[in-house]
Amino acid sequence: MLPKGWMSKLLSDCVKFVSGGTPSKEREDYWNGDFPWVTVKDMKSLWLTDSGLKLTSAGKAAAAVVPAESVLVLTRGMALLKDLPVAVSKRELSFNQDIKALLPVKGINAEFLAFQLLGRKSEILELVDKAGHGTGRLDTDQLKQFPVSVPPCAEQKAIAEALCVWDTAITTAEKLLANSRKQKQALMQTLLLDSRAQHERLSLSDISERVQRTSDSVEHPILMISSGSGFVRQDEKYSRFMAGKSLNDYILLKRGEFAYNKGNSKSYEFGCVFPLEAYEQGLVPHVYVCFKLDGRCDPDFFKYLFEADYLHDQLGAMVNTGVRNNGLLNVRPADFMSVKVPLPPMERQRYIAKVLGTASEEIRLLQVDLENLRTQKRALMADLLTGKRRVKLPPRAAHEPA
Repeated sequence: MLPKGWMSKLLSDCVKFVSGGTPSKEREDYWNGDFPWVTVKDMKSLWLTDSGLKLTSAGKAAAAVVPAESVLVLTRGMALLKDLPVAVSKRELSFNQDIKALLPVKGINAEFLAFQLLGRKSEILELVDKAGHGTGRLDTDQLKQFPVSVPPCAEQKAIAEALCVWDTAITTAEKLLANSRKQKQALMQTLLLDSRAQHERLSLSDISERVQRTSDSVEHPILMISSGSGFVRQDEKYSRFMAGKSLNDYILLKRGEFAYNKGNSKSYEFGCVFPLEAYEQGLVPHVYVCFKLDGRCDPDFFKYLFEADYLHDQLGAMVNTGVRNNGLLNVRPADFMSVKVPLPPMERQRYIAKVLGTASEEIRLLQVDLENLRTQKRALMADLLTGKRRVKLPPRAAHEPA
């Protein structure tokens, strides 16, 4: 039941739909100007002021152009299979045919409407079906019939302003996190990669021993390596249950020991190496090359060395037959153990590990702050956009009609 003063309307009663298009790419005089032509790649935040591709005045004349305070919604594209890109234009602009522009009628606040759509993203995504080649398609006729809750104008504006405060805070937190990650990358480049010729280099087999122990018949978590986050539980990533004989050849890894996953990924072209940190023990696939460093090595130093993809070029030189059918690179365990790694004095190892550990902790705290902001915004949206929680308005504004 809607709060007093609110109305339920069809989206088609709240906006005018405008279709986008692509001016001819064969007309060079249409492109590389200064007028924004938006694609889904530009819809990364709520507010749109610019775009990667731009039109000339001739291109603008051949494009669909909408004014500031238009709500842009992606209606075709692979992104719709997992998300609903929505943005508000803050200036006049054009857009391609994968996007619909929703021009609010009188009495509808553009940013409030955008938040309404985002707040009910899961419902709208249920309307998406698959077009050719796995592309998502949001049927415009169904979208027009989508019901939205509309409070009075003043309340729409107040709700939008409140949520914009959170969006601004989230954007700021995202920038801080991105900067912190760049700073850490720069530190790793300076401390680990640019200085690689300054220290003695030894074969990995000279400073470690392979770990090949199998299960001890005690129940252990079954783990796998994610290139983005290290060791994760297999049952959290897949629904598959591994048990019985299928675990007989799994390797029992202990805290502080390392494993090389020779599956290629966007982050690590020739596989990645991570230490086991979050579990005392765990079972990992036998195709991982596992090893334990000796007493001359600081584990944290080597954790960051591998995180910096120090082995990239050496592993790349070993891969001569591409990727197997199972998605694994053809790197033999003996070849992996022959890679050369630096062995600075222990004091230097610990210093580098401490510097990069501090940078990593800063990133972790910023990630926590960002996720808290996102969680708080979701809760606030759920309350404000349904009227469960009301914003305070001046007495006169509180009685304005919807």
